[in-house]
Amino acid sequence: MRVLLIEDQDEASRQLAAVITSLDYELVAVDQDSQQLSHLIEVKTPDLVILDVSSDWQEGLDALRAVRSRWHRLPVILLSLYDSGSYVLKGMSLGASGFIPKDAAADELAVAMASVRDGHRYLSPQVVSSLLDVVTEKPEEDAGDIILTKRQVEVLHWLALGKTNKEVAQILDLSVKTVDSHRAQIMDRLGVSGLAGLVVYALRKGIISP
Repeated sequence: MRVLLIEDQDEASRQLAAVITSLDYELVAVDQDSQQLSHLIEVKTPDLVILDVSSDWQEGLDALRAVRSRWHRLPVILLSLYDSGSYVLKGMSLGASGFIPKDAAADELAVAMASVRDGHRYLSPQVVSSLLDVVTEKPEEDAGDIILTKRQVEVLHWLALGKTNKEVAQILDLSVKTVDSHRAQIMDRLGVSGLAGLVVYALRKGIISP
């Protein structure tokens, strides 16, 4: 597997590079600037990206958005010093394949890389507890009185599990246009504007489980 690493600290970069190559992965590029990520993907065609977002969280998320807009299935593992539940939820909702604290052991990086290589998503045990604290926290204004139709609940279930509108349409034997309409109506009723809000609501209401 060809790996591209974005890490802006020299010592950390050397350590991560050593771990990656020791696992018999091919390290095709190392760079310090997350803004170069899309260009490097075009040139180096990696199978996996490891993106450190510790130094500039927002810039790292912008880079992740840019990747997801063009390479929908390219695995991206985030490394971060920001390991609170809200940061984890934001990173994963934007399409990260894995989330690992910057101080995690090399063994955990190996596990995460193997997991996303096999098509799974990976959350470090260190951040799972903080993530659950966020998604199970009772909001100031609970949306308990909001009523969704049976079909909307079905659509929400699959969307919250990370399925695209097209995939949901295939699963439920609907047209993509119908799923688009249901998604818009669900977001309007719940007062949310993105996937993260749908996931949080679905977890709180037991539509999906952690």
